[in-house]
Amino acid sequence: QVQLVESGGGLVQAGGSLRLSCAASGRTLSSYAVGWFRQTPGKEREFVAALRWSGGRTFYADSVKGRCTISRDNAKNTVYLQLSSLKSEDTAVYYCAAGRGLVYYSRNDYDYWGQGTQVTVSS
Repeated sequence: QVQLVESGGGLVQAGGSLRLSCAASGRTLSSYAVGWFRQTPGKEREFVAALRWSGGRTFYADSVKGRCTISRDNAKNTVYLQLSSLKSEDTAVYYCAAGRGLVYYSRNDYDYWGQGTQVTVSS
């Protein structure tokens, strides 16, 4: 079992930045892919970014490409999501997830989920 806890969300003005953290416990993430997804009321949870722990390859949704960086800290078993140039449409609950699937942008390929952290961007 992998337990995931997100933190770092909050209220930020448009154009600002935030760094979200996803701390894992129970197992090392070294054999997993870790993804970030976000969800707003009435909409499906959508893919934001993912990282394959082995090799470090990263993937980004077109909506955040160039404004977002996913990274890891091996020693802390933690994944980060740096968001910059934030827009009102980035407002959502952000979730991290871990899984061993190959389709990094699919919710179905992730087995473990955190509880989410709210990001609110004011215009």
